[in-house]
Amino acid sequence: MTVEHSGGGDPDRSLRLLWRDRHAEPEPARGRRPRLSLEAIVATAIRVADADGLAAASMHRVAKELGAGTMTLYSYVPAKDELIDLMVDEVLGEDPLPGPGEPRPEGWRAQIGLYSERTRQAYRRHPWLRQISMTRPALGPAIIHRQEYLLSTLAGIGLTHRQMAAAAASLATFVESNAAVEADTAYLERVTGQSADTWWHQRQVFWDDYFDQAANPTIVEVWEHDGFELGAQDAAAEAYDFGLNRLLDGIEALVSRQLP
Repeated sequence: MTVEHSGGGDPDRSLRLLWRDRHAEPEPARGRRPRLSLEAIVATAIRVADADGLAAASMHRVAKELGAGTMTLYSYVPAKDELIDLMVDEVLGEDPLPGPGEPRPEGWRAQIGLYSERTRQAYRRHPWLRQISMTRPALGPAIIHRQEYLLSTLAGIGLTHRQMAAAAASLATFVESNAAVEADTAYLERVTGQSADTWWHQRQVFWDDYFDQAANPTIVEVWEHDGFELGAQDAAAEAYDFGLNRLLDGIEALVSRQLP
């Protein structure tokens, strides 16, 4: 699976595109009077990636879908790197998190739960997000809004500002990494027609003929006490909930120790 990198475009060009006035008709960098819009280009690229994968959303394919020449597209978006930045920011902003002063769930844990669920929903709707590394994110409106929201959930609960930043980074990494795994699982089931449970069942021969019980006593113990009784989908959901809640418990315990 090819991995693309968010934030890989030229910073000046990407930022101008990401922070454009969304109510104004964007002008192309050169050429005749525009007959396309940046919004239409990004929407088409997202639609192609949703249907056929990120690799299919080439400049040539997007131009063809729009009935335009590839060079026409380049007058709006300089390269695929900038297009990816725009696509990522667009899909992560589809279901915005509450901004300052807007209604939100009661309590910081529930607010982080909202961040978690909306992130997972974005990956479910757009499985190609799993192919985008966010290590160096494009600093678009949706990315910054999500960071502001996540930090705001931790404000005033008793953490220092450095602890707030560290906690937000840890939570974002956990949520996005697990959302990517969930999206990859769904993608594999779609393209192979084989569920995760079926995949494991077909490898029963490993447990029968290759697995060394004496060398792996803890696996055996967990197995014998029904630790692996859930199907793959339910086990993944339980692992996700367990991990997120233990992170939140740890933050809560730290706050309790620091309070006077």
